[in-house]
Amino acid sequence: MDLITDAARALIGLRSDWVPATHPVEASELRRFVHATMDSSPRHRPGQANERHPLPVAPLGFPVHAYRRAAADAWDPIEGHGDPEFDGETRLMRPHLPRMPIRLSGVLNGGYDYEFYSHAVLGETIFSRSTYVDVRQKAGRSGPMVIVTIDDDFATGAERRPLFRCTTNLILR
Repeated sequence: MDLITDAARALIGLRSDWVPATHPVEASELRRFVHATMDSSPRHRPGQANERHPLPVAPLGFPVHAYRRAAADAWDPIEGHGDPEFDGETRLMRPHLPRMPIRLSGVLNGGYDYEFYSHAVLGETIFSRSTYVDVRQKAGRSGPMVIVTIDDDFATGAERRPLFRCTTNLILR
């Protein structure tokens, strides 16, 4: 049984527009992230300028965490509590990509691959875009599964200087 429809295949290669983070890299957010990850590098702290990093830079993984719900966002994460099938997730692969039309409801993390290019600098706005790279079906021990591969690119500035790429494999069961 083929679970990958023509509509799903048509999404392969679809790339979203660049989406800005809720706000620029802020000193307080940078401080909290550095404390949470226990990264003691001086390049993340104000007053520790050097030739390579004249301003504080964010750790390489920070851009993912720059995307949060805006304070003005009225979306309620438990609004679907009356639906017995709702588990708090929307099942959108990425908010700025259309839903992948696969009729399987379970989602497992199939792993990540990261390519890091540069640091975001204090005050810069981070942008991201996502691309459906591949969708394929495999037979598993307990039935069929569909693996969706998505590239998330993170960049900054008007020139979209690359920060990193995250390739994600999501397993639908």
